[in-house]
Amino acid sequence: MTHLSSTAALLHHDALGQAQLAEWVNVVLKTLATHVAELPYSGLTPAALQQQLACDLSAPQGLPAAEILARLGTVVAHCIRLDHPHTAAHLHCPPLAISVAAELVVAALNPSMDSFDQAPAATIVEMQLVRHLCDLIGLGPAATGTFTPGATQSNFMGLLLAREAFYQRQWSRSAWHQGLGQEAHSLRILCSEASHFSVEKSAAQLGLGTQSVVRVPCDGQFRLCTRALRASLAALQQQGLHAMAIVATAGTTDFGSIDPLAEVASIAQEMGVWLHVDAAYGGALIYSEQHQSKLLGIAQADSVSIDFHKLLWQPIACGAFLLKNAAHFDLMKMHVDYLNPQEHEQAGVPDLVTRSLLTTRRFDALKLWLSLQLLGRVRLGSMIDATLALAQAAAAWIKQQPQLALLHQPMLGCVVFRYVPRSSSADADSLNANIRQLFFDQGRAVLGQTRVHGQTCLKITCMNPDTTTAQLLQLLQAVVEQGLALESPEK
Repeated sequence: MTHLSSTAALLHHDALGQAQLAEWVNVVLKTLATHVAELPYSGLTPAALQQQLACDLSAPQGLPAAEILARLGTVVAHCIRLDHPHTAAHLHCPPLAISVAAELVVAALNPSMDSFDQAPAATIVEMQLVRHLCDLIGLGPAATGTFTPGATQSNFMGLLLAREAFYQRQWSRSAWHQGLGQEAHSLRILCSEASHFSVEKSAAQLGLGTQSVVRVPCDGQFRLCTRALRASLAALQQQGLHAMAIVATAGTTDFGSIDPLAEVASIAQEMGVWLHVDAAYGGALIYSEQHQSKLLGIAQADSVSIDFHKLLWQPIACGAFLLKNAAHFDLMKMHVDYLNPQEHEQAGVPDLVTRSLLTTRRFDALKLWLSLQLLGRVRLGSMIDATLALAQAAAAWIKQQPQLALLHQPMLGCVVFRYVPRSSSADADSLNANIRQLFFDQGRAVLGQTRVHGQTCLKITCMNPDTTTAQLLQLLQAVVEQGLALESPEK
């Protein structure tokens, strides 16, 4: 590959630049094919990776293409292979090919979603997709939303608007414009013990402090206990504190557990409390005829988070924040003359910056928009069903093994379990941690690790619909064998 240095060659829209783009794409695809690892991971340590990837980023004239591509090959060789059946640690999916192709289109066109004159077609595509999602969930005709980098920001937006709605309703003022005031110390956010840590993160960023988050006990399947929720709400009232929001989860990170959304929604409506549903993981079930009933009650939420870079196989990042009442976006609306003047609104020009906490923002809706058209709802639903079936098969197998203990019955694709040593005097926590670490260091598998009731546990997360039951059970059998080998090392 020649090293072209003219400005015209670097910009892809003229003929020379288009050829350069095509050449780079072709070479990069070959690099991917050549250097992708056979195993889930190469096993290199952080120190070894630093040495392998060391390079001079301050070279005044740039470097030859061959040298750059060699380094790219090194990066590829030492990334996690997400499509491998033994990569099963996190909510981290192998992306669809059409979505990867869409990423190239987005990068090449480089639209910015903060004003219509920077992204006319992209604005319409995102609005169309948001409408589709709101309708599918059942949020109603007044609903709208925005694409986000993921549930951490989406959850923050839900709690920000919950705070603003509460201030307006309770104290006839705006924290957005006037600041929090002393009354903020009385606000509380309720969620389950298994909810995502972004709830505390959001509370801190909102100026309420992590202490404003009330963690409500879970039931035996790690779902929010509605009886405990009622008790917590009653306790807050007795203390003169205010429930600003309830966060229900549809698909917790460790267990994939789905809170009883209908019951939680009923309590929220009864108490007049904003309900935000973190459906980052489980929101994909809206596309599954077999499992969508697990989301019963989500339509009653005031706001919802969904991540498409989890169970809908989109490249990171691709998430959405959906809002039941579009008027609530007015609580954070801002106008600037150079970007979204008020005349645009009066003329019906859709400037999506009024719905987002971001200004410059990628056209992430395109990849999902294309994926839905290519796959169709039936095929997409069957892919979701396949991952949940894998988890059920894994759980059933674990139950039959004397050396493994199942911690829960999976509702989505997460399966948390524990290796049980034969000797009661063995350090089970160290054994479980060592199994996971050895697999990673050897590149054999990428397993998850967490703690449940103070004990170290292992976790598999089924994210690849192409993984077979046999391949997954092979991984679990390897866990048993590795545990036995660690208990009885060769002398």
